[in-house]
Amino acid sequence: MPGVPAVSVEGVGKEFRLPHERAHTLKERALHPFRRPGAERLQALDAVSFAVAQGEFFGIVGRNGSGKSTLLKCLAGIYKVDRGEIRMRGRLSTFIELGVGFNPDLPARDNVLINGIMLGLSPKEALRRFDSIIAFAELEEFVDLKLKNYSSGMQVRLAFSVMSQVDADVLLIDEVLAVGDAAFQQKCFDVFQRLKDEGKTILFVTHDMAAVNRFCDRAVLLERGRVEVIGAPGDVGARYLQRNFDRDGARPEEGDEGRVGDGTAEIAEAWFEVDGARADVLPQGAETTLSVRVRFHAAVTEPAIAFLLENDRHDPLWAISNEDGDAPSGTHAAGDEAVFSVTFRNVFAPGRVHLTPWMVHAGGAPIIDRRPQLASAVVTAVHRSGGLVDLPCVMRYERGIRAPA
Repeated sequence: MPGVPAVSVEGVGKEFRLPHERAHTLKERALHPFRRPGAERLQALDAVSFAVAQGEFFGIVGRNGSGKSTLLKCLAGIYKVDRGEIRMRGRLSTFIELGVGFNPDLPARDNVLINGIMLGLSPKEALRRFDSIIAFAELEEFVDLKLKNYSSGMQVRLAFSVMSQVDADVLLIDEVLAVGDAAFQQKCFDVFQRLKDEGKTILFVTHDMAAVNRFCDRAVLLERGRVEVIGAPGDVGARYLQRNFDRDGARPEEGDEGRVGDGTAEIAEAWFEVDGARADVLPQGAETTLSVRVRFHAAVTEPAIAFLLENDRHDPLWAISNEDGDAPSGTHAAGDEAVFSVTFRNVFAPGRVHLTPWMVHAGGAPIIDRRPQLASAVVTAVHRSGGLVDLPCVMRYERGIRAPA
């Protein structure tokens, strides 16, 4: 039925009772037979409502304790909601904790078959997909080894590999991308992209805003069990960062939407240059510079300064930091100012580009200042490549060339 959402959440509420004191032994009960422990009520979810369209990749984000995992367990049917209603259309598979149901005393071969059946595959189908599951997890040499002898990384790789083979219309996924090395993480990203291309409806709980921007069509931010904002991934991610720094006492400046930081320094301005002069038009192929001026309000040692360049669709075009090259920042005292610049040959496709600068303390956290889309410019070109970039290239077309025998 066209227009019917795959997942509908309407006014959902979930409450837990937390006992203040509990008798754990028979002796305690005998000594205090009339003591009645009090209990505190925790409102984990409060009037949560949203709808997810069929084929949509929907992110669920929020700080620890915001109600994300409780919501996912309500969606999965693990928890019964106290109020409201949840409706789903299609077959559901849940991946709340990778590896749940694995038996450490059985080898990978048996665990793959059992776990696959638990997740909805028939025994015959689980057996047919066994080789591809083991190959994806890169565990061919350890297939007969008991799981209790696997490293934690090997177990997670095996669990994700089983998950990737399950057929379902709606998938509920909780924090599974931080598994394995960089190569295996890319394989996980490829699975997500395949599921998205296949039109699966996916609800994805995560703290990773980069993954939200990369995969999600929309996202919802939960705060203290309530919906704070639903919208584009970039907008929700910016509000999530703002919420994190509100908790630590840092606040965005008035009129600077999405700005976060601890205030030890500030990004005063950012701009584009072409051939050494400030510009808001960037000809394709020209030597282009991104610059940012920062002002320090306290002593800061070795801050990292970075740029993110995006197009109007919020596609990340390029990210670069002074830590990526030979541009150490050193130590700064209160009152110091500095300018960080990056110069490159402009290969970006025509259209408007937005520059987001940010600065963090040594080690990557916390954020000192981040100002989303502080500067923008328009890339111009004679022709359009149809992609995100228009790379210089050499073309050749030859006629009369026969293929070698």
